[in-house]
Amino acid sequence: MSDFNSINEAINKRAGRKLLPSIGVSFSLLALIWFALAYQREIFAVVVAVAVILGIREIVRAFGSANITISYRSLVVATLALTYATWNGGVAGLAIATAIAFPILLISLLRHGPEGFVSRATATSLTIIYLPFLAGFLVLLARPSTGLERVMTFVILVGCNDTFGYFVGVLFGKHPLAPKISPKKSWEGLIGSIIFTVIGGIIGFHYVMNMHWWIGIPVGLMIVFTATCGDLIESAMKRDMSLKDMGTLLPGHGGMLDRLDSVLLSSPAMWLALEIVKRYL
Repeated sequence: MSDFNSINEAINKRAGRKLLPSIGVSFSLLALIWFALAYQREIFAVVVAVAVILGIREIVRAFGSANITISYRSLVVATLALTYATWNGGVAGLAIATAIAFPILLISLLRHGPEGFVSRATATSLTIIYLPFLAGFLVLLARPSTGLERVMTFVILVGCNDTFGYFVGVLFGKHPLAPKISPKKSWEGLIGSIIFTVIGGIIGFHYVMNMHWWIGIPVGLMIVFTATCGDLIESAMKRDMSLKDMGTLLPGHGGMLDRLDSVLLSSPAMWLALEIVKRYL
């Protein structure tokens, strides 16, 4: 047992986070997603909205630490509106709801006067696009009758990217990928992400989606790119605001945003890939 604890502590130190709690949280989230989609797909939309609202709370606090004040309540209302519109109106509903919410949020900032308006408006714009708008594509993935298969394939792809990039990076990582943004990320970890996400894509599209296996190759490569960039974007935000994690909600992961970072940029890519497949293959 002492040997196991020593190995676990060594991995935690090298990876920069606690391994066992991280695994427990990941399986719990996976079970919640599967239950929501299998029991009643509308529940998944609610789960997405709750996750986004928790993420908004974290980003509002992060901006507050940089002396930029944005309205948490207004962004929560916008999130609920975008989620409802997306579930009922599809991609058109998401686009129209965002087009309406965006100017309303900017207009609401006028009550604070001109001082700091640009910083507040910029932070508000980033938040609504980065969180409820991008997360709307998760709702779009779950909306059809095949929502369970679509989302679970997406989970396989993102999970393979994050999990195997993490393990390969911990075990073999020597060459930093972006040392100024995320020192723990390595080129070796990226190679691990590419190999295993492509394998996961082949398995997911063939056995879960019942599509041609080779579709998983380009989609897997695309998800590696978007998920890695999403992780780096969130890391850049944290470094710019001198934060280690966006929050402490999820043991082993940090905050909700630390879990959503790779998902947010990847969900539009997955939705687009499936739309292309549906139209041309």
